[in-house]
Amino acid sequence: MNQLNSLLGIELSAVSHREKIVSMAGGLISILLVILVNERMFYLSGTLAVLASMGASAVLLFAVPHGQLSQPWPVIGGQVFSALIGVSCARWIPLPEFAAAFAVGLSIGMMHQLKCIHPPGTATALTAVLGGDAIREMGFRFVIIPVLVDSVLMICIAVAFNMCFGWRRYPAGLRQLDIPALPGTPSHEDIVEALRSLDTFVDISEDDLLRLHRVLASGRVAGAAGGRNGSAAP
Repeated sequence: MNQLNSLLGIELSAVSHREKIVSMAGGLISILLVILVNERMFYLSGTLAVLASMGASAVLLFAVPHGQLSQPWPVIGGQVFSALIGVSCARWIPLPEFAAAFAVGLSIGMMHQLKCIHPPGTATALTAVLGGDAIREMGFRFVIIPVLVDSVLMICIAVAFNMCFGWRRYPAGLRQLDIPALPGTPSHEDIVEALRSLDTFVDISEDDLLRLHRVLASGRVAGAAGGRNGSAAP
C-alpha cells in the first residue's frame, strides 16, 4: 500500500480538521474580497473580475502558508513576470498554440532564474494568451490590473487572516524558531549544499526544515506520542 501511495503521489498529511477548515475559510474570504474589489473599484467583470490563477494562489497561501511557493516574492514575481511574458507572447507570436507554449515555458524559466516559482503564474501567462479579446485588448495594462493588484491584495489578506491563528505565520519569516538549537543542527550552508545535491526544487522553507530537525532531535515527537498512548490507556 505504501508503494502504491508513493507511485500515485498520495501525500503524507498530518493536518488536523481544524487546519483544513481554516484553509477553506481563507480561500473563500480571499476570493470573495478580490472579486468585490475588482468589481467595485476597477469595474471589472467576468474573467477579469477574478483570474482563475488566483484560485490556485489561494490554495498555496491558505493551505500551505509556510511553503516556499507561497511566500510574497514568489506570489508577486511569479504572477507579474508571467503575465508580462504572456502578454508579450500574445503580441509577438502570431500562432496562438506557439504563443501559449512559449508563454508557459519562458515563465517557468523566468521563475527559476528569479527565485519566484509560483505555479499559478503559468496559468496567468496562459490567460494572457488564450483569455479572449477583453484581455488581449488590455495589452500590458493586464500586468498591473488585475494581476499585480490582485497579487498584492491576496498577500495582504493572507497576512491579516493568518495572524488570527497562533499556529500559523505568513510570511513564514515573521515567526522565529521557538525550539532551541541542539548539537548537530544543520547550518544554512549545510542545507543549501544538501538541496543543491538533490538538484530539484523542494517546497519547504529553511525555517521549517530546521523546526522538523529540532523537534525530532529533542525527542518532542516521542514524548507527545507517549503522552497520547498513556492517556489512551485504561
